Amino acid sequence: MSKPNHQYNSVDMSPAPEQLSELPGLLGLFRKAMVKSDTFELGQSLPFLSKYVKGVQIDQKHLLAYQKLLGFDQGKQVPPTYLSMLGFPMILSIMTDPDFPMKAMGQVHLSNEIAVFKNFPMDQVITFTVGINGSWVTSKGVEWSVGLIAKADGELVWSSESTMLHRCKTDVLRQAPLVVQHAGEPQVWAVDGGMGRRYASVSGDYNPIHLSAISAKLFGFNKAIVHGMWSKARCLAVLKDQLPDSGYRVQANFHRPLFLPSNVLFYSNKQSNKTSFSIFNQTGEQPHLDGFISQDLTNA
Repeated sequence: MSKPNHQYNSVDMSPAPEQLSELPGLLGLFRKAMVKSDTFELGQSLPFLSKYVKGVQIDQKHLLAYQKLLGFDQGKQVPPTYLSMLGFPMILSIMTDPDFPMKAMGQVHLSNEIAVFKNFPMDQVITFTVGINGSWVTSKGVEWSVGLIAKADGELVWSSESTMLHRCKTDVLRQAPLVVQHAGEPQVWAVDGGMGRRYASVSGDYNPIHLSAISAKLFGFNKAIVHGMWSKARCLAVLKDQLPDSGYRVQANFHRPLFLPSNVLFYSNKQSNKTSFSIFNQTGEQPHLDGFISQDLTNA
């Protein structure tokens, strides 16, 4: 298994993708995730799973609650990260599928890339399609990617690609980690202990690792950690004036958990062809996240 060179404007479709009648409910999916076992063996190929759902509509009150929580302008402009949150049940339905061999809980979210191809009216129905795009072995385990796309009136308007890590022993030699740089004067963010619960109340992602220290300890964390997609969305909300209307992509890499509560440093740097951003710990020595905004859609 080698890392695929995948285009982010498509999803690998199985010969007979499963059509869902509606977006699955996250409560039921999390119940499945909590009890799902791990049957994966190194060298095993992931199944060719894909699903789609038609007729998804954005609820204006829900969108406003998301915009208010993250700090986006409140209006009809859909933030680039909103459809990731709205379509998350599609991804979890793949992870809890009986044919998916890995356990759903404990997968590590390594990165996410979003491409915004075109704006669409908020009241227009959309179709979500999700599929596993590939897997490859690294020194830390098996990384695998899952793609999610949104179409409005049959036209591609948005896509997302997430890379996940399934931890297991491999024979791949460990490589030196990439050095994440920051530039400029930082903003100091105070992320309070209730942020995980407030984001969960809007997103529906009630993974116990985000809710409290007590529930997080059941999964090996001393404290609750904030959702990775909250971190990415919060960065973009701060940089909202630098987001084009359409025709751009936003890449983010997740490095270390952001424990709650925490004081962190937010950096941004506007360059000629992109705007980079990052979140570091309070000393500026350890990165939690880094990413960029770019209008180069060559690889999108």
